[in-house]
Amino acid sequence: MITEFTTAKDLHKIDPVFGQASFDNHEQIVFCHDKDTGLKAIIGVHNTVLGPALGGTRMWKYANEWEALNDVLRLSRGMTYKSAISGLNLGGGKAVIIGDAKTDKTPEMMLAFGRFIDSLSGKYITAEDVGTTTPDMDLIRTVTKNVTGISEANGGSGNPSPVTAYGVYMGMKAAAKYKFGSDNLSGKKVLVQGTGHVGETLVKHLSEEGATITVSDISQSRMEEVAKKYGATIFEGDDLYTADVDIYAPCALGATINDDTVYRIQAQVIAGAANNQLANEQVHGKILRERGIAYAPDFLINAGGIINVYGEIVNYGKEEAMKRTENIYNTTLEIFDLADSKNLTTLQAAMAIAEKRIEDRKKENGK
Repeated sequence: MITEFTTAKDLHKIDPVFGQASFDNHEQIVFCHDKDTGLKAIIGVHNTVLGPALGGTRMWKYANEWEALNDVLRLSRGMTYKSAISGLNLGGGKAVIIGDAKTDKTPEMMLAFGRFIDSLSGKYITAEDVGTTTPDMDLIRTVTKNVTGISEANGGSGNPSPVTAYGVYMGMKAAAKYKFGSDNLSGKKVLVQGTGHVGETLVKHLSEEGATITVSDISQSRMEEVAKKYGATIFEGDDLYTADVDIYAPCALGATINDDTVYRIQAQVIAGAANNQLANEQVHGKILRERGIAYAPDFLINAGGIINVYGEIVNYGKEEAMKRTENIYNTTLEIFDLADSKNLTTLQAAMAIAEKRIEDRKKENGK
């Protein structure tokens, strides 16, 4: 945090914002502070070529403000690629609120945050994410129209988590088809890391297909609840990355594929809901490819949520949202084929498709 330094001579110790590794030509970074409610938030607008920047608001107890900034930069960039590869006319944005959602969040804080969103005049549209809920979005809706994921009772599409989970499930089946020759997950050993709303729904789909499921979560009670409900096994080993499973599904926070884990992973497929699963996109993506591990790009297969809330903007219903989300299966197979034909990582292949769509739109607009 900047407050750790008290003299100007110490400022050289702080990496400049534009020098952050996660800064990727972002259009706008907005720092929001409201003294009365204790709100400290950051809104990242990465790219608006295809449309307004849409992305959820995450509330998390970050270790420091630089960690929060890095998170919003990585997440907002990912949203650009997620919308582009999904064929949505949306840009990429994200917001983070610094604090513990269980103890620090208040209605007044959320309203103050909503007013900051409104001040951007539609350039950024929010939705729910880790630490925020559909009721939070309903509350924000009272001070700005630039919010999605509001309740069905209030005319919205409701909680996007089930649709997100369905997209991950479709992406996982496609990855299994590529790696194992069949998309049938019956009998496949799947480790689901993170049993939140998305993780639980994914477990439900896997259970219904007959997969052998192991779950892991930082919350013992939550893990036990989901395991009992769907007949899953609780992971009790020391190192889940060396677990004897076919598929690893990271569904909690990102960067679980890092220097420490990338060589230990025994799963042959990685397909999960977490954002930014690769700590270093180029390095770790290449290592996974060299090891023969099929990685389904996270921003592709977890796009169901944004596909769902996009319906609130262009007025399509749940049926169309599920149809578009189901198509993640086909797109995932296309990504694997492109990666093989061009000798790319799957992440590079997915980003190439997304970037081409953005560049094509720039040309259409004469930019």
